[in-house]
Amino acid sequence: MKIGMIGAGEMGGTLIRQYTKAGHRVKMANASGIEKLKSLALETRASAVTLTDVVTDVDVIVITIPLIGILKLPKQLFKNAPTRTVLVDTCNYYPIRDGILKDIEDGMPESVWVSNQLQRPVVKAYNSILYRSLVHSGLPKGTPSRLALPVSGDDKLSKDVVSVLVGDSGFDALDYGSLQDSWRQQPGSPAYCTDLTLAQLKKSIESARKELLPGGRELGLKYIMTHDPELWTDNVKHNREIYESNLDA
Repeated sequence: MKIGMIGAGEMGGTLIRQYTKAGHRVKMANASGIEKLKSLALETRASAVTLTDVVTDVDVIVITIPLIGILKLPKQLFKNAPTRTVLVDTCNYYPIRDGILKDIEDGMPESVWVSNQLQRPVVKAYNSILYRSLVHSGLPKGTPSRLALPVSGDDKLSKDVVSVLVGDSGFDALDYGSLQDSWRQQPGSPAYCTDLTLAQLKKSIESARKELLPGGRELGLKYIMTHDPELWTDNVKHNREIYESNLDA
């Protein structure tokens, strides 16, 4: 596939490495400009381009930026991208970073908000895994202990495309329905950064309770901000404990 990446930080850079290794042709752009991407381009052979170029002549566009950055993208950025181009939203809402967004605070699923801002359909994926799990925990297809990631969206063919990319990253994909259902993979949910197998994910995602997400999100964030990020498995364990306590609430 031909893939355009908007954002090349920890998550974006990891996906670029995984996609190029799998044989995909990747273009990338970020807010810091092409010069900042030179070393990653040399490492992966991905092309560093402008924002305008990154969305043209691609099959998939993956957006890996802070959610508030959606508002900073040029309004007409996607006007030349064909309607068949799949947009992947990996963003998560954290008020401490993004400010208070009333629609999301009032219950709008985060990716519905993103889709509204971009005025394009999106598929929600890759938002529910820690960067270090994405780097270290991928396994070959068919491995019994392979972890799974939820994929939500309104178009089945688009979700199938994204599921292929999730597989190329080393994870099983769980099609979990429409974009309206994507709240079940938002921060604070049992699917969020808990590193579950496909069977475990199918069971736990059904247990999500929307009213408990903000509290779980803040507990998870507080833990991450006060602990060594290299001990990411401890973060995963803590997120699981939050989920289990929510079941008892």
